[in-house]
Amino acid sequence: MPAALTALALLGVAGLFLYDLAAVRAHRPGMSWRRELARQLDRHTPADLSVLLGGGALAVAGAVLLLLAFTPGLRGILPMRTPDGDTGLRAGLGRKDAAQVLRDRAMEVSGVRSVRVKVGRSRIGVRATSHFRELDDVRADLDAVLAVGVEELGLAHPPHHPHVRVRR
Repeated sequence: MPAALTALALLGVAGLFLYDLAAVRAHRPGMSWRRELARQLDRHTPADLSVLLGGGALAVAGAVLLLLAFTPGLRGILPMRTPDGDTGLRAGLGRKDAAQVLRDRAMEVSGVRSVRVKVGRSRIGVRATSHFRELDDVRADLDAVLAVGVEELGLAHPPHHPHVRVRR
């Protein structure tokens, strides 16, 4: 919708410029706003501070728009796998919800006192605190439980192997 509105606005501006150009070519006076713009451009040189500030602001706005164009949308939503048939059905799972599911799974591991899970687009970070088992055993159990948990989330692009840190 925003792209369609932008395209319509640009079409309207282009039509206005085309009409003005046709009027000037037909030996009629140009629109008053264009004459005023020509007078302003005649008065202000590229070295004026206001022109430099305006150009800088437009350059920053363009850089931000380019950055937004190259970043994926809905960053907080992880797309889920679709059924075998392409029915047009799409679903997504929030990152915080996925982290909560994996946290609940990790809390079921024996010897884990607390867990913090952070789910990104391509990686999962897990910090666990153990209180009575060997850290290597807890880490191995967490790796196994989290691998199954990530598979059961049904993500279209599952994050890589979770990075698990266990401490006392």
